[in-house]
Order: sequence, then C-alpha cells, then structure tokens
Amino acid sequence: MKIAVTGKGGVGKTTFAATLARLYADEGKSVLAADVDPDANLGLALGFPEDVLDSIIPISKMRKLVEERTGAGPDNTFYKLNPNVSDIPDTYSKTYNGVKLLTLGTVETGGGGCVCPEHMMLRRILSNLVIHRDEVVIMDMEAGLEHLGRGTCEAMEQFVVVIEPGARSVQTYKNVKRLALDLGIRQVRVVANKVRGAEDEEFVRSRIPAEDLLGFIHYNAEVIDADRQGKAPYDVSPAATDEIRKIKEILEQ
Repeated sequence: MKIAVTGKGGVGKTTFAATLARLYADEGKSVLAADVDPDANLGLALGFPEDVLDSIIPISKMRKLVEERTGAGPDNTFYKLNPNVSDIPDTYSKTYNGVKLLTLGTVETGGGGCVCPEHMMLRRILSNLVIHRDEVVIMDMEAGLEHLGRGTCEAMEQFVVVIEPGARSVQTYKNVKRLALDLGIRQVRVVANKVRGAEDEEFVRSRIPAEDLLGFIHYNAEVIDADRQGKAPYDVSPAATDEIRKIKEILEQ
C-alpha cells in the first residue's frame, strides 16, 4: 500500500497520516512514513521523543550527501538525473513505535523555480519509495498542491485528501483530483476531519462523490490535547483512532 496524504494546512492531514501508520505497524506490517512537509511534524504525531526528532536533518538539507549522489558541486553545474538513492530510506530513517520515519523536507527554489540537484534527489527518493519498497509507505505531503505541480508522485496508488467541512477545503479536493488525473492517478479519496455533527456530515456528502468519501473524523478535544502535550493522537484518543481504523478498512477495499 502506497498512500499520499495531502490537504490544506491545518486540516489534520498529519494526524491522519501518523495514526494510519501506527495502525499498520500494530498489525505487524513494515511501515515507512515519509515527511515531505517543510513544516515537518509527522514525527511528533507518530510519538517520537523530541530529542530524537531534534537529531534529524531533512534529506533536502544534507548538502554533502546531495553532492555525493548527484555529482553536483560548487565547481560542477552538471549532475546526475538518476542518482543512487536505494539505501537512503534505511540509512537515514529513525524507527519508533514500529514505524520508520524518513524526513525529506522540501526544496526552496526561489523565484527561478529551476530543477536543482536537491529537487532531483527528492524525486528519486519518492520514486524509490513507491516503486521499489516492499512495505506500507505513507507520505505526509506539503500543504497545497506544489507536490502535484512538480509531478513527484505519479506512481502513488492513492491520494487521500483530508478536508474540513468548508468550501475552501472542498475546492482543494477538486484541484487535487484534477491535477492527479493529469498524472494518471485515478484514486483520489477524501477524509473529512473536525466534523462537528450531522450538519457538517451532510455538507460534505452533498459536495463529495460517495465513491470518493472514505469517512469522517469528528472534532475531538483529545486530539488537541495530544498536540499540546507533544504526544501521538494514537496514544491519547481511542475515539479518533477507532474512526481512522474504520477509514483504513474502507481504504483497503
């Protein structure tokens, strides 16, 4: 199973991605969670200790590693388009609670928007995770649509868009689905988070096709408390975890 989780900032995509990863790990599956969000906090949502997270340097910031693998450097503007990255997930990931965390980061290209060695490195790692890894891979993508615009996720089996019951989140889902179809990704599903009741559920059902709607995660103060305490929602909120477990069962169908 290879799943990319996306959505607008603040909708709860990291909570969903982390809890999904923990559920698979508790089944005894080999799970790799990739943090592709520049505001990397997937590790906290997975329950990693802060001292472990403080020791992690995103792959995109490992300048020496990028230069070694791509051949790029201060005196060389040419670089490999297919650098060897097969060892990176195992070498640079950290494992806790049965989940391997790989923090990729993102690339700040400035105004030029050019394809740089760091960008090429991340594309190759993402491709390796999807095509060559025989395990569950869950990617917590950056907010918005930039990853789709760069075309880094063509081989993902499914995109899950986490939304809130609101017009702006619904529009994000529509944009993701349109761009994903351009990349040949036909499975774009929706999880509605922070749902307050029947009125919110009806709003979502009226705007999301039934075949795309995976389910609801209701507004839960325990999840907010987990964030304040720096703990995994999985370890704090049985109610939210049960709702995500049901969504996982539908996702696998």
